[in-house]
Amino acid sequence: MACLPKTKHPVVDMKPDDLVAEDFWAGLRTWTDARIALGRAGVSQRTRDVLAFQLDHARARDAVHQQPDRRATFGDIEFLEVESRAPDRAVFLQRPDLGRLLARESEAMLAARAGNGFDVAFTVSAGLSSTAVERNFAPFWREFAPALEGLGLSAAPPCFAEQGRVALGDRVALALGARMAVVLIGERPGLSSPDSMGIYMTYGPKSDTTDEARNCISNIRPAGLGYAEAARTLCALMSEAFRRSVSGVDLKVDDALALAPGGEAGRLAGQARSPKQAR
Repeated sequence: MACLPKTKHPVVDMKPDDLVAEDFWAGLRTWTDARIALGRAGVSQRTRDVLAFQLDHARARDAVHQQPDRRATFGDIEFLEVESRAPDRAVFLQRPDLGRLLARESEAMLAARAGNGFDVAFTVSAGLSSTAVERNFAPFWREFAPALEGLGLSAAPPCFAEQGRVALGDRVALALGARMAVVLIGERPGLSSPDSMGIYMTYGPKSDTTDEARNCISNIRPAGLGYAEAARTLCALMSEAFRRSVSGVDLKVDDALALAPGGEAGRLAGQARSPKQAR
């Protein structure tokens, strides 16, 4: 058997780090959690980046499917529990329309508590991320509650609906005889933000209210819009909504903040918007 000729190429002792090519834009990662400028190892993604992607994907899926922990969500905050017409998570995800409707038993329970009605009704829902409300509702509420008292508005205890969509807040407000609906809900999770909570405010809610009538404050979480700023923005929007009897596209957040104490319109205007994303 003939022997193979010896290679004429020198053997190069390469270490794994020698194959890694950093991305030119890597410095931008200081300013965002987005998956940008990852670089490569040879012609492939680095193992650590692939594993990080898989972990983030798992966290996003868990945020959608896991049941919320009520103790973690509310702590010692008093709340009422209501139900939508979606009986479980699977139906909630497949039938968004049922998540917008209040169960008849819950509607009757709230109507019995309505009395002379309230100025505002708050609804808390896991929405599409139970992680979001578990992590963010209680710390936000601690910032917001004192400011709410300062507005002089009457408010029912927050209502918790595990399988609720944004429009469920309209039904809760109608049952309680409230003039305004405010919904705090888990937003659709992203790979870098499985814990983002949103707030939707509607003046004069009706059973057929659509999204242009709502104001939205989005991305409330430690790595996004802070609790104090979110509370200040919501208070400004609520105050101006009651003063002008409008909300949604007719109420601009920069106008509301300009009239609020401190007038911080420019700095916060980009954090609140009228909602356009699908529910």
